[in-house]
Amino acid sequence: MATLSEILDDLLNKAERSLDKPFVKDAAVIGQIEFVCRCLGNRAGVRLLMACMLAKIHQPNVDPRQPYTEIGGDKCFSGRTYDERYITHFINAHQLPCNSTTAFLTPALRNMNQPLTTDMVLVGRPPQVYVNTLQLLEDVATGKVRAKDVLTETIRTLIQVRNEKRTRMNELMAGIQSGKDSLPLSAEGIVRLIDQHLKCRYSSRLPVLVVAAAYEAVGEIAGERARPLETHNAADEQTGSIGDVEICLKSDDRVVTSYEMKLKRVTVDDIDRAVQKISGKDFRVDNYVFITTDVIDSPIVEYAATMYDRTGGTEIVVLDCIGFLRHFLHFFHRLRLRFLDAYQNLVLSEPDSFVRQPLKEAFLALRQAAESEE
Repeated sequence: MATLSEILDDLLNKAERSLDKPFVKDAAVIGQIEFVCRCLGNRAGVRLLMACMLAKIHQPNVDPRQPYTEIGGDKCFSGRTYDERYITHFINAHQLPCNSTTAFLTPALRNMNQPLTTDMVLVGRPPQVYVNTLQLLEDVATGKVRAKDVLTETIRTLIQVRNEKRTRMNELMAGIQSGKDSLPLSAEGIVRLIDQHLKCRYSSRLPVLVVAAAYEAVGEIAGERARPLETHNAADEQTGSIGDVEICLKSDDRVVTSYEMKLKRVTVDDIDRAVQKISGKDFRVDNYVFITTDVIDSPIVEYAATMYDRTGGTEIVVLDCIGFLRHFLHFFHRLRLRFLDAYQNLVLSEPDSFVRQPLKEAFLALRQAAESEE
């Protein structure tokens, strides 16, 4: 009998040979699969669907609506095991547009002990992605459609989405490359470009990348380096980090400067929590910098300034994100394009779950427009 990896590879080969021909005859089922695969706002549905279909192919006796061993009985299975052990490697190996982490740790799907039937209401946005996924599990369980056909159709659709993304990105990158011989963007032009990008939807990760790109551009000169970035939604308590971007000396792993990003106003409580974090370390952090995209209140700036004496030498400061960037680009004017390229590389290399694909494409389009105008 073929291994699960061989089953997936076989279905992939079939899908690649028939990208223009659906593997399911029912138009409603095709539409549901299409919606789940193309839903950028919630990628849990497609991984749930793939894991349950793979389990049904592997163990025909199981019920695809019961991917939790806590349910009990001979019809249930561990969907998370199929997802993490086989689906993860498969989507990474073929660069399919799915989240890098299991669907079974999302709030809507974890800690379950009952079958995923169509009368359940899974909380998540958009709700339709779960409605469609549950209906597909129901259709396979009742024999309306085969698990093998659903999984093959899902893979076919994901390949289409991947190829469409690659085509758009290549076209945008080609547009940027074609303008390389024109006058380079000014520092203010780059500031306007980044400001436009920060104002796009779902841009909460971008201020982190702005600061990381700045240190990548001048690290050799400054003798400092940024530590590898933590995941977007990882709490400091979980990772052991002090802030969102941590800066060390080239020759030392000790954090000398820590940046914490805020998409809202910095408060006294924020500053007090920062003091608690750095006071628990066995080394002194020289700078703790809040970078905000919101208004900075004068009393907060004054309160932060009082922390130098209270912490025994750590300066806490609150800076505006665009103001920080503007000063940096003018101070290191000759390295401004190195910063811009570093920012672009960071944006494009982030997983889609941290920086969505439309946000990546938006940056390339904005850069192309800015460089053509300048």
